Amino acid sequence: MSNVNYEVSNRIGVLTLNRPEKKNALNASMVADLTNALSKAENDDQVKVIIIKAKGDVFCSGADLESLQQLQNNSQEENLKDSQRLKELFLKIYTLSKIVIAEVQGHALAGGCGLATVCDFVYAAPEAKLGYTEVKIGFVPAIVMVFLIRKVGEQKAKYLLLSGQLVMGGEAKSLGLIDQVVEKGQLSITVRQWAEHLVNNNSSQSMALTKKMIAEVQSFSLEDGLNYAAKMNAQARSSEDCKRGIAAFLNKEKILW
Repeated sequence: MSNVNYEVSNRIGVLTLNRPEKKNALNASMVADLTNALSKAENDDQVKVIIIKAKGDVFCSGADLESLQQLQNNSQEENLKDSQRLKELFLKIYTLSKIVIAEVQGHALAGGCGLATVCDFVYAAPEAKLGYTEVKIGFVPAIVMVFLIRKVGEQKAKYLLLSGQLVMGGEAKSLGLIDQVVEKGQLSITVRQWAEHLVNNNSSQSMALTKKMIAEVQSFSLEDGLNYAAKMNAQARSSEDCKRGIAAFLNKEKILW
């Protein structure tokens, strides 16, 4: 049985973490199943937007106990391979051509918080605690750090990564960890409404290109970034979606994306 359930309806792919008895903790099998589910959703023509959610009371507790114990016995090469798999999962979400929304109904800790962090949007219940607790067990939040600094800036990342503090609700939002705080009973409905808004109102091509540019432009110098932006601007003008969108706007027609 897969650790991740895969469902599609109305062009929304829902990937549900399915290890509630283990607090949806990350192990090699969970990482592989989620990576495969994301690849499936990316290649599925019936999917335009992806939601990652979880069964049970916890979104994801990070690495599971067995995985942590195994770290003690792994060789350097084995640990590197395991780290590479987690890196590939996070990078896949960050660079996926489709929008990914995290629906955080419960605690998201350490690697579980990292999983939410790399999503494009994060909606969380007010009681959900989020944080990177690695420093409390002598570990380092190495992989997520690269993404978190991009997301919230250096100073806020220092607070979260060096303190190991757990945050929730308004504080999590003010730090930039989440986009919206939604009462638990309304969380799934609200996330679904946002996903439907993106599906119904936005061009897939435009969202994919915009997401790609956001990931890439930050590494350029100012001049190189602007040259890259000009190139992408010109490329977008010749796309079929842009032609359709401009024609609909000029003709005052409602476009169906």
